[in-house]
Amino acid sequence: MSPSALHRHPAAPTPSGATGPVHRALHAVDSDVARLTGRFHGDLATEQWWWSPELHALYGMPDGSTLPGAQLLLAHVHPADRPGVQEALAVACTTGAAVTREHRVVRADGEQRTVVLACEPETDASGAVVALAGLVVDITEGRPPQPADEHVHQLETEVEQLRSAMASRAAIEQAKGVLMLLMSCGDQVAFDLLAHISSHTHRKVRDVAVAIVDSASGRHPLPDDVREILHDASPPGRSV
Repeated sequence: MSPSALHRHPAAPTPSGATGPVHRALHAVDSDVARLTGRFHGDLATEQWWWSPELHALYGMPDGSTLPGAQLLLAHVHPADRPGVQEALAVACTTGAAVTREHRVVRADGEQRTVVLACEPETDASGAVVALAGLVVDITEGRPPQPADEHVHQLETEVEQLRSAMASRAAIEQAKGVLMLLMSCGDQVAFDLLAHISSHTHRKVRDVAVAIVDSASGRHPLPDDVREILHDASPPGRSV
């Protein structure tokens, strides 16, 4: 998909789980990051985009009032910062590399805010970029004056936290898919099972999800306590 797809208005369905189990899991993984963050997801093949209510609020727009997309996101970037943001998104689309960019945005009411954009490309089996998932964090408030190198270090730490949150969401989504296939269950039941395993094994939901995905791909065997719970929950005739 050419980076030019970033400049077309797409449709705007809400991805499966965006306001359900995965949304709750993101808060469980890192509630502080989730509260500060507006999220987006764009499918480059179908040109369908989703923005979280927090991202609409960050740009000063009522949720559902417009069709979300990359073109609208870029329209809210301060004109002086827009070329850099466009370049970052183009790099993500063409190379598959994760990108971050600090820049200013102009809200619908004219107010300027300073944000950090963190964009994580999603690829298919061939390595081609098929979607962009990202976070936009408002960092305008609560930043006391500090030396430039300290500011850079703090920004790098925040970006790493955002990338960790995105990686957690991807692992949880993949593990849910494995459980839905294994248990012949739906999205909600799969997430509830992840939460149940997490509670009874004293592991984070993300760690349980990674263990299940690694086992399904043959990289590592399931931990014994996780395997026992899945065995008990499996339908008759299904092996874990």
